[in-house]
Amino acid sequence: MTIDRGDRDAPLSVGERIRVRGLVQGVGFRPFVHALAQRLALLGSVHNDSEGVLIHVAGERAAIEALVAAISDEAPALAHVVTIERAPWSAPSGLVTFAIASSPAEHGGRNTAGVVPDARICAACAAEIDTPGERRYRYAFASCTACGPRFSIIDAIPYDRPNTTMRDFALCAPCRSEYDSPADRRFHAQPIACPDCGPQLWLENAAGARVAADDPLTAAVDALRQGKILALKGLGGFHLACDAGSEAAVDALRARKRRPAKPFALMAADLEAIRRFCRADAQEAALLLSPAAPIVLLPWRHHEGLAAAVAPNQSLLGFMLPTTPLHHLLLNEFGGALVMTSGNVSGEPQVIDNADAQRKLGGFADCFLMHDRRIARRLDDSVARVVGGETRLLRHARGYAPAPRTLPPGFAAAPPVLALGGEMKGAICLTRNDEALLSHHLGDLEEPLTYREFVRAIDDYAQLFDHRPSLLAADLHPAYRSSAWAEQAAAERALPLARVQHHHAHIASAMAERGWPRDGGRVVGIALDGIGYGSDGTVWGGEILLCDYMDFTRMAHLKPVPLPGGARAVTQPWRNLLAQLDAAFGTEGTAACLPALPGGAILAAQQLGVLRQAMARGINSPPSSSCGRLFDAVAAALALAPAQLSFEGEAAMALEALASGSADTRGYPFALDTATTPWSIDPAPMWRALLDDLAAGVPIAAIAARFHFGLADAFCDCALKIAKANDAQAIALGGGVFQNGLLLQACLARLSASSLPVLSPAQIPANDGGLAYGQAIIAAARALA
Repeated sequence: MTIDRGDRDAPLSVGERIRVRGLVQGVGFRPFVHALAQRLALLGSVHNDSEGVLIHVAGERAAIEALVAAISDEAPALAHVVTIERAPWSAPSGLVTFAIASSPAEHGGRNTAGVVPDARICAACAAEIDTPGERRYRYAFASCTACGPRFSIIDAIPYDRPNTTMRDFALCAPCRSEYDSPADRRFHAQPIACPDCGPQLWLENAAGARVAADDPLTAAVDALRQGKILALKGLGGFHLACDAGSEAAVDALRARKRRPAKPFALMAADLEAIRRFCRADAQEAALLLSPAAPIVLLPWRHHEGLAAAVAPNQSLLGFMLPTTPLHHLLLNEFGGALVMTSGNVSGEPQVIDNADAQRKLGGFADCFLMHDRRIARRLDDSVARVVGGETRLLRHARGYAPAPRTLPPGFAAAPPVLALGGEMKGAICLTRNDEALLSHHLGDLEEPLTYREFVRAIDDYAQLFDHRPSLLAADLHPAYRSSAWAEQAAAERALPLARVQHHHAHIASAMAERGWPRDGGRVVGIALDGIGYGSDGTVWGGEILLCDYMDFTRMAHLKPVPLPGGARAVTQPWRNLLAQLDAAFGTEGTAACLPALPGGAILAAQQLGVLRQAMARGINSPPSSSCGRLFDAVAAALALAPAQLSFEGEAAMALEALASGSADTRGYPFALDTATTPWSIDPAPMWRALLDDLAAGVPIAAIAARFHFGLADAFCDCALKIAKANDAQAIALGGGVFQNGLLLQACLARLSASSLPVLSPAQIPANDGGLAYGQAIIAAARALA
């Protein structure tokens, strides 16, 4: 935050115009300023506008100084003050009060105000809805200036009730009194409502008919206790819920959603309930209890009380606390843990509309808990874990989006950029006025309805934030839908388009998040992911780059092996195992070692001759240095992966889960060939050591751990060699493989011995959800060159 102190030579009794920028709308900021002014005997007004909060104030110089200091030091918990700008103001005669003024109907400038993310129910509202006799007792839509819907209900800036979906509900007299009272915590709280004037709740059956019930919540809880599946409308979309302790209910949900193995998110009433099933240290507990309230991945303590099918073959459970009054009331009455998974058809976006819910979720849910507050935009639940003492976001969505991030030093003069991200885990990023806004998670763009949501989000963000880019940025991949949209938009709008290599964007994302200056010098980036289009037209994924924000040089990579079957190798890990074994041992050596591999039978049952001919001829078998596919191959070798994966990352997650149960920290050897340019990191020695351990009867968990530690050692040692030889100033990490907590922790530990700073992803996802952020930074840097 910066403060412009203005003219200090003004007389003691003065007037000032004070502009506050940042996340200052929808957080009780105007009531906060009003209270300060009353306390300091100042006169004037405060209002929201398209740029943030504007204060006109008159009084003693010392009192105004105290006001500005308090704005900086005492702002509401959900607020984030970025700048305070001060200028002289001539107070009109007859000024006798300090008032909260209405927002101007029109403005002459651009929208630059931020939008606060949605915040989970606060303690005061939770106590109120739990207390008999309170006006909002058991009311599922209570909120105040400290909690409630924000981004999910806003249609336009400034954040005032007429610009939100709450405009559909006229305030009753008691709510209006609270809204107008400076002493009330609902003073100018835009989502304020009560049972008499606000949104209403009801229960429907699978046929869409309303269920007669004195209390829809109690009826919904009864259905859950009977093992039924409930679709409920939450903050940013529908959830599908069932009793997490019922094997029959969880199995039914899996069968109906055709989701055989992907872990379900869970919700429990409070921290104590979560700790019955998982370990949660102080940092993890604080994350669960934070206003963002993400799903937090926690070590599974024991299975008692939970169906094993909530997270097959996993060592971590994804738990969250109730995010809304509706969830709070539901969990308190139910008493146990609930599966709380996204309400959507597989591959499609989450449902947000009541009619769509009945149409699309009718085959999954036995009943529907509905309400009549519109959702302005769909928001999935954010997902996070704590690794290396820091919160690491795996999905950037509810509770975090669209909070702005200040650009690193040297980017203040950058033009406005729109970056379009990749194909998987779609997200866009806008830059403006020395800040970047990374959108909420949009999904995988291969699905037509998700792509439609992606296009809608581009228009939505442009309108909401009054964003007019002068430059577009997209991935190099010629077949990505996001890149195709960028090409068409660039042609139609006559805008330049920056094409950014996938792994360079991953590394730039980590650099920018950590505030690496534009002139900070070159860094060595370790980029590990599934697949990304390389600048040479091949498939990359296990890379070491020497780069700055402008450009990069590929210094080292995993030894490429074919992807037999092309895209099929992404979903059938045994194909990668064949390619890896043949590269390490040749075809005869592969045949000899298959009987020793726990997963060898799946591979032996395939048409290996046909695949080998295709690889030899280069038919649908592109060479790839993918680290993700190496994980798949090792998981397949250890029988941790089915012949056909049911979700992305299934094999790698099983491998990490098994490895996390071992205390072994030895690492398998990898070979580094420095005679080639770029250098090549060869896993062949790792495969020989893995087979030796199998023959010696080493536990599978230890073998899985040794693979993780060996991979970390190989890449970190190589990166440090490159950094020393090229006078690099830092090491940066990026790519979806770094969602693996064991690998990330191993790399952080290995690199900590160096004097170089390590720039690792935290609030920006390491996976493709953070790709647009890196693209935007690179495009901005090139524009400034």
